[in-house]
Amino acid sequence: MPAGSFDFDYDEAFSRNIGWVTEWEQQILRTKRVAIAGMGGVGGVHLLTLARLGIGAFNVSDMDVFETVNFNRQIGASTATLGRPKVDVMAAMARDINPTAEIRRFPDGINDANIDEFLDGVDLFIDGFDFFVLDVRAKVFARCAELGIPAITAGPIGMGTAYIVFMPGGMTFEQYFGLEGQPIEQQYVNFLVGLTPRGMHRSYLVDPSRLDLVNQRGPSTAMACQICAGVTGIEALRILLNRGGVKAAPWFHQFDAYRSRFVSRKLPGGSRHIGQRLKQKLGLRMMKAIARNAPRVKPEPPATEIERILDLARWAPSGDNSQPWRFHIEDDEAVTVRIRNEGGVNVYEYANGQPTLLSAGHLLESMRIAAARFGRRMEWSQSGERGASLDIKVRFPRQPGVRPDPLESFVKLRSVDRASYKTDALTPVHKAAMAEALGPDLVIDWFESRGQRWKFSRLYGLATDIRLRCREAYDVHRRMIDWDNHFSPHGLPAGAIGLDSVTRKMMRWALEDWSRVERMNLLGTGAASLQLDILPGMACAGHFTISWREPRVAPPTADELLNAGQRLQRFWLTATRFGLALQPSLAPLAFATYAVTGTRFTEAPKLIAKAEKLAVELGRVTGHEVDALVFMGRIGHPKTTRPVSRSHRLPLADLITGDQRQAAVQEDLVGEGPEAVVARSA
Repeated sequence: MPAGSFDFDYDEAFSRNIGWVTEWEQQILRTKRVAIAGMGGVGGVHLLTLARLGIGAFNVSDMDVFETVNFNRQIGASTATLGRPKVDVMAAMARDINPTAEIRRFPDGINDANIDEFLDGVDLFIDGFDFFVLDVRAKVFARCAELGIPAITAGPIGMGTAYIVFMPGGMTFEQYFGLEGQPIEQQYVNFLVGLTPRGMHRSYLVDPSRLDLVNQRGPSTAMACQICAGVTGIEALRILLNRGGVKAAPWFHQFDAYRSRFVSRKLPGGSRHIGQRLKQKLGLRMMKAIARNAPRVKPEPPATEIERILDLARWAPSGDNSQPWRFHIEDDEAVTVRIRNEGGVNVYEYANGQPTLLSAGHLLESMRIAAARFGRRMEWSQSGERGASLDIKVRFPRQPGVRPDPLESFVKLRSVDRASYKTDALTPVHKAAMAEALGPDLVIDWFESRGQRWKFSRLYGLATDIRLRCREAYDVHRRMIDWDNHFSPHGLPAGAIGLDSVTRKMMRWALEDWSRVERMNLLGTGAASLQLDILPGMACAGHFTISWREPRVAPPTADELLNAGQRLQRFWLTATRFGLALQPSLAPLAFATYAVTGTRFTEAPKLIAKAEKLAVELGRVTGHEVDALVFMGRIGHPKTTRPVSRSHRLPLADLITGDQRQAAVQEDLVGEGPEAVVARSA
């Protein structure tokens, strides 16, 4: 049976502290009261750490409740505490450690009216405020200085901690950080660079866009929170037991476990130090630049299961991120998906819009995966023909035994990576799993040797030469490249097309007028092909082709292509699950198909001749007839999983029809196809 407070033995409970503290010191700790503001990421761990040290009394504050987003780092966050006040949960956890502890709770947080009550009788104040709560933080530290209360601030920075101690009579919080009178954005920067003058964490911040001070967002880990509590507990012990050796402000302390570095130095003048002033100015510029390119703040999740299914499914890939689908929700089990076919309008939509039908299959499989999470199966039907827009009737009936699909977590993470990859070979296990994902009707061939990679790179270069010279492709390129956003919801970001910054600037200038493109093409397309095809084509594990298992006696039907698209999506998601990057290459298929079918895709005879040559090379290099090929590309382990730039998706509200509030959005989208076709498929 759990011990109640009546038979709890304090001396026995904390006897293992003795040796590092004396018995007398342990009893002194029992008489101390510590105030901790904030019971979240670091505050909650501070409380439990000091409770295990044997501190006898606490004042704790927090006005929030636990949410799912807290699970990664906050010690009190669990399925059992969702929606419960943090201050109540943490006080209960501390009392479970020491039932004799006296804990005063401040569930409304700290404000001007209760600061003195919060600090009444306190021997030490520990800062557990959220990073972005600066106004109240500054007031509490100022009042501590006036009342002669020692104070500690510690932040979980990277995979380590930064902490500063403020002692009575020493440098104050305001003198060190210099927040007063500054705009709020500058205050955030001053606080950050004051905590971390060395910035050791920056070298391994893999996704800087997640550190968005303007929108009050930043990453954090449980490891860093635990380290925070450790160093803070040690400084608290020094102070409460009057052991001395405290290096208070202007001393700063940084410990980075990831880099195995500890820095403890004096910063004369604090925020007035010349080095700090420079960091404050540069930091503000960097913060604003990151905020401009940060991914959108996630909207509230859709309310209904059908909407949640569609919200995940919309991340399916489509040629040039065109997202050629709109959803009409019929009821709580049925959706009609209208697929817009641009065959004959978009030069890359070869074979009467085959890429769009494959993309629609990607969407259907994504819908099936999303539905499984809610115990629903998916079934679909359509009666249209290739070359026309389709209405696909989709139903999601509930079915016992349907379990979440292990690929669900990778639907949003899957994207096209046009950068160079590592050349590490694929494992037989991975290749077998990807082949299995393709099902019985499709077969994959691998081309991994250096010579084969060279042949495919040259093949892609032939296609690039055609598309950069093709007037019909120029119109698509100009319409679809997004020059302004690193994360484009309706276009291919220029930063993701695979060209360096200088070439991108030249390309942007040229795409303003076809005559400029023609003049640039007089110099040849080799420089662009080197970056788009040759270098990345060699820097990968290998290339692949996916073809029909059985020879075709007739072009595939719409249903066959939709089914193939479903299998291709599982193939791609399986690769993503294995940590593999992938770049489809459909331009060679497009131009080669035009050549073998005799379809006139351009008014330029020379390009038609180039397409005929490409078709011959495609058959020779792949060993397949052009009409047998369904999909091709390159694959490998990415050099980084950091998403510097990629295509995102339109909000679900913009994709749902039948709602008057969407009319204006849809009208805007009619003439605005997304992403650029410099690299096919998003």
